[in-house]
Amino acid sequence: MVRVSDVVDLLIVGGGPCGLAAAIAAQRAGLRARVLDAGSLVSTITQYPYYVSFFSTAEKLSLGGVPFVVATDKPSRRDGLAYYRAVTKHFALDVRQYERVTAIERHGETFDIQSVSMEGRTSTTHAGAVCVATGYFGSPNRLGVPGETLPHVQHVYREGHAAYDQDVVVVGGGNSAAEAALDLWRAGARVTLVHFGPTFDKKIKPWVLPDLQNRMNEGAIGARWNSRVTAIEPGVVTIGGEQADDRVPARFVFVMTGFAPNTTLLRDAGVPIDPVTGVPQHDPDTLETNLPGLFIAGVVVAGFDANKVFIENGRFHGDRIVARLMGRPVPAPPKLSAELDT
Repeated sequence: MVRVSDVVDLLIVGGGPCGLAAAIAAQRAGLRARVLDAGSLVSTITQYPYYVSFFSTAEKLSLGGVPFVVATDKPSRRDGLAYYRAVTKHFALDVRQYERVTAIERHGETFDIQSVSMEGRTSTTHAGAVCVATGYFGSPNRLGVPGETLPHVQHVYREGHAAYDQDVVVVGGGNSAAEAALDLWRAGARVTLVHFGPTFDKKIKPWVLPDLQNRMNEGAIGARWNSRVTAIEPGVVTIGGEQADDRVPARFVFVMTGFAPNTTLLRDAGVPIDPVTGVPQHDPDTLETNLPGLFIAGVVVAGFDANKVFIENGRFHGDRIVARLMGRPVPAPPKLSAELDT
């Protein structure tokens, strides 16, 4: 069954905060915007650990001038989900959830966007312009070792209760790995952290690092520095390091090595992707790619360096895109603190 949708001025691929912000900017300019997302609204935030709080303040996560009011200094995951639902309803944004875009094709001055729903219905949306704001949670940085696809191996961490009284290996040296290791330990798991470097990454949250170091110093959490996982089997992880390979018991494995933006749609549409940086070819001011009318927004702009773009600055990308579409001067990027969203 093929359903042909009507024409929109701007089709936005990705219903995260940056995609929603672009839709709001387009709507305010009198453009008809539609958002398609392969999952739920702000699906990236649904992938955060249940207990997590944002690193940024609520003000820096707000969209469209709608106040983000919370009782604490930093909003929680649940606060964020509620806020972005409210913003979507407030602006009556045209958001189509569980509608995966499969192809973007340019025909003359317009685009045909092919998509398929969760139920298998295919659609074609015609748009004057397209903005790809697909985020990065769907593309984990894989270890590339045997056994990584086994069911007890996860690239997303939510909570530690299921690992109570179990042997667990956490792979990585960043915030996600550090917080997962601590949460698992608090839930009663026996945790070993494995990282290829000699210590944690430099951008660990300042309130997390001392806690984790204390747990390691007292032997409550094990650490294998300058080491890599070389194979994963049911119940066992093989770790290669400075000494001989070691087999460590692990009923659960959490690979917290980060994510990379999914640029497949852009590449298939004809946008060159820098093989070193992962950045799609685009104008840094207007965010327009080499294909006129095809834009990027959010973390896709940063390529492999996801820490350069987050909600705090990505929420303004839509203003630059709409300015280009309307023939207006492109606003200057805002001045930001060096914070991450979570």
